[in-house]
Amino acid sequence: MAGTFNTLRANDLVWSFVINNYLLGKDPFPFDLLYWNSDSTRMPAKMHSYYLRNMYMKNLLGVPGAITLAGVPIDLSRVRMPSYFISTVEDHIAPWKTTYRGARYLGAPARFVLGGSGHIAGIVNPPAAKKYHYWTNDSLPEAPEQWFEGATQHAGSWWEDWQAWMHAQNGGEKVPARTPGDRQLEVIEDAPGRYAMLRLSTKKAKR
Repeated sequence: MAGTFNTLRANDLVWSFVINNYLLGKDPFPFDLLYWNSDSTRMPAKMHSYYLRNMYMKNLLGVPGAITLAGVPIDLSRVRMPSYFISTVEDHIAPWKTTYRGARYLGAPARFVLGGSGHIAGIVNPPAAKKYHYWTNDSLPEAPEQWFEGATQHAGSWWEDWQAWMHAQNGGEKVPARTPGDRQLEVIEDAPGRYAMLRLSTKKAKR
């Protein structure tokens, strides 16, 4: 999966590393998003092939009943839960004018929001970073171009719009936060936990 997506932007995601790291011997530039990106999706080859052919090439997920999983035909129009549909304007893997159609497949109200930047940076964009911008439109016309023409641009992170949308869905009812250790299980240690702090040894194995 990772290799397939990398080839979509080979200059940035393949050849830049071959030239700088392999040919020139430079250490990779420390970039936090690359660590997040290195956690690739694991799936068997047969599943990978089925996914790309049916979800991408044939786009059958948007056709009611065209895909059956575990004996159940999938029909997105039967989804009755409100959804927040986020895409990014420079996404090379899931172009936003294509993903826009997905919001219209659902059978419940969907809020489509277009974030700035690309597939990773546009999503992992906390408000504290004060980067990029995003577009919103309360309507969901048929064509993505129509949506964009009527959209309003906002500075900063789309997370704040997402938070406001969730509050509106919840209304006045809120679930009280749990206190660790107040039930049967005791607190082991403070988050994130010692396993998250482990580091792999950088020493070369002896031959």
